[in-house]
Amino acid sequence: MIPFKKITKLLILSLIIVIGSCTKLNENLNSSLTSSQAASSLGAAGTGLLLSAAYVDLTGPFFSQDQVFSLEENSSDESLVPTRGGDWDDNGVWRVIHNHTWNADHGQILGVFNSLNKLNFDATNVLAFSPTKAQAAEARFLRAISLYYLLDLYGQFPFRNPGDNLLNPPQVKSGADGAAFIISELTTILPDLNPANGNTLASPDAAKVLLMKCYLQKGAFANRASPTFDAADMQQVITMGNSIISSGKYSYTPNYFDNFVVNNGVTSKENIFSYPNQSGVGVNHGGIEARWNMTLHYNSYTPNNPNAGWNGFSTISDFYNSFNVSAVTTAFGPKDTLLDTRLGGRILSNIGSTKTSGIRPGFLVGQQFNENGVAEVDRKGAPLAFTPQIAANMIETGSNLEVTGIRVVKYVPDYANYGGPAGNWLMIYRYPDVVLMVAEAKQRTGDAAGALVLVNQLRVARGTTPLASMALVNTSNVEDPNTLLAERGRELYWESFRRTDLIRFGVYLKIWQYKPTDDPKNLVFPVPNQALAANPNLKQNPGY
Repeated sequence: MIPFKKITKLLILSLIIVIGSCTKLNENLNSSLTSSQAASSLGAAGTGLLLSAAYVDLTGPFFSQDQVFSLEENSSDESLVPTRGGDWDDNGVWRVIHNHTWNADHGQILGVFNSLNKLNFDATNVLAFSPTKAQAAEARFLRAISLYYLLDLYGQFPFRNPGDNLLNPPQVKSGADGAAFIISELTTILPDLNPANGNTLASPDAAKVLLMKCYLQKGAFANRASPTFDAADMQQVITMGNSIISSGKYSYTPNYFDNFVVNNGVTSKENIFSYPNQSGVGVNHGGIEARWNMTLHYNSYTPNNPNAGWNGFSTISDFYNSFNVSAVTTAFGPKDTLLDTRLGGRILSNIGSTKTSGIRPGFLVGQQFNENGVAEVDRKGAPLAFTPQIAANMIETGSNLEVTGIRVVKYVPDYANYGGPAGNWLMIYRYPDVVLMVAEAKQRTGDAAGALVLVNQLRVARGTTPLASMALVNTSNVEDPNTLLAERGRELYWESFRRTDLIRFGVYLKIWQYKPTDDPKNLVFPVPNQALAANPNLKQNPGY
């Protein structure tokens, strides 16, 4: 594959090649260029360029706060975006995602559908230009990612084969048929993926992770209201997961937040598949700084960087409490900790961000301090002390509007490039997710003891105590800390998995903070009205 930083030059070069080749091909006005002619014109470098462009398409759906992250996290118990005065109102688009009152005209629902389908189209396009077997496998993997998320979010996906008449609307696959197609695609390409591919390219391990997700979700894709878990599917999860675990290529990173710092592509021992941002000015960048800007207060990093954050995204106190928080006192004041390093936040740390700004990765609650231990203030001079309480209607007014909500800093800011572009790589698949999927499959097939061993190994690695026993889920209490669902939440929070997990565990329609009611139709998002108008093969989901 062609390095990302060469994409701009190659785009220009490919245009020159194509323009020049049209003359050489002696094409007349209104004549058409066949795929084989185009492939011959572009050559091997041109096909590699198309593949590189498909990789860059990952930045569309997976980086911005209003894309897959919003639909997966803001619709769950892990994230919400209160309106703070005039900030974050946007005609209520953020609030309706959390309280499940969206409709088929919602801008984010359309935006995600379009960005996933851009990846779908561009990856498919590679296959029309005489790719090598390895290039074709990588393109089909990237397409499978887009199809998986389309099926998960919308219950269906449009699909074309290379060479299909573009004047005809794409065919559409849905439900169990859609899941079977993705599984077939991944199974077919698995032998053709290069084992030497690093963690920024499609590799056999990355394909296995996506296959594991497909097998776990297969019964939910067929019936979200009542997911089933076939024993043979669960065994596939266990077999593929164990092959990754036993490979010796991955282990738990000693400091949890080293998985999300600058240069985490190097420091993380858990990185299976990621997008490699480059610090500073460069083509290869997706906007990772949104992950801290969207949650931090305007004054979180001053006077070094005025307007340091956007003061929006928060988590709910019930989810925060699923970490079994207890209180201790330090020189900086009361802190919340139960050893679990994933909680982070108010625990004093020697990680670089604390020394630079006072911002501690993890959950930020209570009085905030700068790097010198001086208490910070909001824009009105009041103490910058984040509170767990958020207005019931998620509309903040008065003196507290800047400080409500526990903030979450999963990706440690790149202070050398604070305004961006930043150098933190976006983690798409991490090793602990593999372990937790194997544990889930074991527990769903009756091996509760084997599942508990895996989960407790992870807990010990994160500095917290083993569980004596563990249920899959407590349907009466989504935030019950002694469940596998809770462990997935503690490990993978804000990594765009939560909505999918809640549906698979059968609790997505349960009531939680700031979501007073729900409807079964919300188990899947509506197909955007614009998409329905463009493709008659798409069908609106029931209830919309």
